[in-house]
Amino acid sequence: MDPTINSTASASTTPPKVKLTPGSIVRYLDQHVIGQDEAKRALAVVVYQHYKKFALPLDAVAPTISLGKSNVLLIGPTGTGKTLLCDTLSRAINVPFVTADATSLAQTKYVNEEIEAILQRLVNKADGSVAKAERGIVFIDEIDKLKSADPQSRATSGESVQHALLKIMEGSLVKLNTGQAVDTANILFICGGAFVGLENVIANSKAYGFISLTDADNQRVLDRLNSRIKPTDLIAYGLIPEFTGRLPVVASLKPLSTAMLVKIMTEPRNCLYNQFREVLKREGAELEIAPRVFDEIASLAAEYKVGARSLRGIFEEMIAPVLFVLPDRGDIKRVEINSLFEEAKLLT
Repeated sequence: MDPTINSTASASTTPPKVKLTPGSIVRYLDQHVIGQDEAKRALAVVVYQHYKKFALPLDAVAPTISLGKSNVLLIGPTGTGKTLLCDTLSRAINVPFVTADATSLAQTKYVNEEIEAILQRLVNKADGSVAKAERGIVFIDEIDKLKSADPQSRATSGESVQHALLKIMEGSLVKLNTGQAVDTANILFICGGAFVGLENVIANSKAYGFISLTDADNQRVLDRLNSRIKPTDLIAYGLIPEFTGRLPVVASLKPLSTAMLVKIMTEPRNCLYNQFREVLKREGAELEIAPRVFDEIASLAAEYKVGARSLRGIFEEMIAPVLFVLPDRGDIKRVEINSLFEEAKLLT
């Protein structure tokens, strides 16, 4: 793999390449995803180390030490950007990317066939190239739904899916219906979930009490260790030990504040505000939205408690009356929206 990353040049030009480093990955993510610095850094380090292995020239001497693969677990409330982070990451480094739903896997009797279907989609995303697919990224969402309410008597369906995922996450040869065989050893697996109630498990888990360090460092290190999500916490939550072992890197995403929701609507290159400005531009009108409107939308979205997922719906509802009128009114050159609860001003 060419160890470079796409920059954010305009769509009309070929994006220049910059050297792939953890810092360059985070800078790219910052232009598309608001906040979640911890998760960005964790993903950047994993991706850099993972894909650096492929940068060796074909005639290079094989390393004497085999490097393992660090799959990732992203934990955070719904709508905080887990899928967006992974999708943006895959576009940054230009590798095939597919998403899957752990809930759907748990609801089928043919788990292995569903897993094969996921890998087939990855091959399709790679334009039929198995070699490219074998260096892609698979994101499996709602992995927390595979847990049992009582870890002592685990749900059969959830546990069976975890066992089925073990082999491909670690690395195995999977034969597809097309006759192609995909080696999953170098596919990066990223799992995500809200893990509702995990905070209670962590609160009741045994904390680290003493480490032999200087007094100045002792409490700081203890606080850091005790804030981490440990494998034992995930096992107590309901995941099997073998499955948690395949996800050595755990990163947490924070709930989105109203200020972050406002930034999500206004700052990224492909933010909602820019999207709808483009929509109106194609109708011959300029869109101007007052800052207070974004605050109102963010406050309303926060009430829905689904993170950023509700922002587009609120935006669509606000803009719909304007989009109904514009195609029949070629004289309208400017649209001003000063409040979510007032009609838009249509100016000629």
